[in-house]
Amino acid sequence: MSMQSGRRVGVAFVGMGGAVATTAIAGIEMIKSGSNRLDGLPLAGLSVAGLADYKDLVFGGWDLNGDDLATAASGHGVLSKDDIEDGAGALKGITPWPAVGSAKFCKNIDGQNRIVAKDHREAVSVIANDLRRFQKESNLDDVVVVNLASTERWPDLNDPTLNSTAAFEKGLDSSDEAISPAMLYAYAAIKSGIPYANFTPSVAADVPALLDLAKELNVPVAGKDGKTGQTMMKTVLAPAFKARALHVDGWFSTNILGNRDGLALNDPNSLQSKLNTKGTVLDSILGYPVEDHLVHIHYYRPRGDDKEAWDNIDVTGFMGQRMQVKVNFLCKDSILAAPLVIEIARVLDLAHTRGDGGVQEQLSTFFKAPMVKNGRGPEHAFGKQEQMLRDWLGVH
Repeated sequence: MSMQSGRRVGVAFVGMGGAVATTAIAGIEMIKSGSNRLDGLPLAGLSVAGLADYKDLVFGGWDLNGDDLATAASGHGVLSKDDIEDGAGALKGITPWPAVGSAKFCKNIDGQNRIVAKDHREAVSVIANDLRRFQKESNLDDVVVVNLASTERWPDLNDPTLNSTAAFEKGLDSSDEAISPAMLYAYAAIKSGIPYANFTPSVAADVPALLDLAKELNVPVAGKDGKTGQTMMKTVLAPAFKARALHVDGWFSTNILGNRDGLALNDPNSLQSKLNTKGTVLDSILGYPVEDHLVHIHYYRPRGDDKEAWDNIDVTGFMGQRMQVKVNFLCKDSILAAPLVIEIARVLDLAHTRGDGGVQEQLSTFFKAPMVKNGRGPEHAFGKQEQMLRDWLGVH
């Protein structure tokens, strides 16, 4: 376990009733009750001064679905009945706060548990008040916000509203349609001095308007799109092919999944956001464009949260000889994602206590499209990303 910091750290999830959030909360509650091991938590066992202990995490958050978390969790089918009865009994008593929703940005996901606000500006103040109330009522030393909401469609990144803080402020007053729900949460967190992580492919704190604000207010931000299954394997295998000078001629990837993430991605606009974050990884690691890099994601309801990813990789070796590598990863999406979300929250909180604001590049290992400072290209290779995080933590 990490050194006891003794600080109570609140983690506020956007999309708290979703499969990843309910799994994360259940896992931590089961650690508190002694019925869960630390498998899957990448930073378990590291001794880092000031890093919040797993048992010191407290959860709250927003969701368009107002069901208590035990009901939500049993609907997702990730946790067994025993899990929910056992250490995760605390889920029964937790209900999400009303959330901001937009059918324009996320077509297939809606719910009745909505923030009623006359404009963007009022929605932001409701979110900020929720965070203040959470901190006070749960007696928290610090809070972190993590976006786990369904994937939104891609906005127009050239829209002036998203490109300067002043224009964004005006856009809040006029309820500008360029501003998405994800951006409202990011703005409310940053403006409240609260670290923000985006685990989704949606565009949020990575627009210039919010990046500038985070830098100006020295608030840690990180993202985006959690790197859990197929892309994690890509960022492990591609550096190995490069090191062995095996030329990657093509990489065919396909996924089937049946959870709420899959349903959101059934909307072509939301799907495009996901493909945008998955697509650039290989070229960046290999140093040349893989022209036949195809990625397919299919919503297939019977699978629920048990995602299956297939990769077929065509490579050319010595003397022009062609070879193939095939990978079949049967992964539990939320079981891979939930521990990463917990570690991201702990590291962001540590950055905040260290006074380290702006983009937190050391968290790149957890993301498909890592946010970076100074506009340079992100590091995608898994081993290098891992080293960046350990260096920043001071663990050798």
